[in-house]
Amino acid sequence: MGLVQYSDKGLFAPRKIAEAFRTTSEEVARTAGLGRDAVQRKDRIRSDKTQRRLREMVEVINKVEPRFGSQLMAYAWYRSEPLTGFSGQTAMQLVRSGRADDVLDYVDAIDAGVHA
Repeated sequence: MGLVQYSDKGLFAPRKIAEAFRTTSEEVARTAGLGRDAVQRKDRIRSDKTQRRLREMVEVINKVEPRFGSQLMAYAWYRSEPLTGFSGQTAMQLVRSGRADDVLDYVDAIDAGVHA
């Protein structure tokens, strides 16, 4: 899906992300490695850190969605599937620790036929 569905006035909107993944804003915050107030207070939603983490999470999920056929399945993969070569960590755990680029590179390698 396009990024527009996750945004409001040019910013990633936790509420819209939660609606798309059929969960709560608090769960989106936890999944992105943010505190609950990061998705509840307007000034925190606008912060660079919050917007970066939400963007990274959405980028990874959007990248794998075609493989799984739905946003919900891609979100489930993001949260629960251990990635080969990352000591059993999930995409969510890697994104939360600032390694979103590693996850995107991993997905690109798999798509290119390189086994991680």
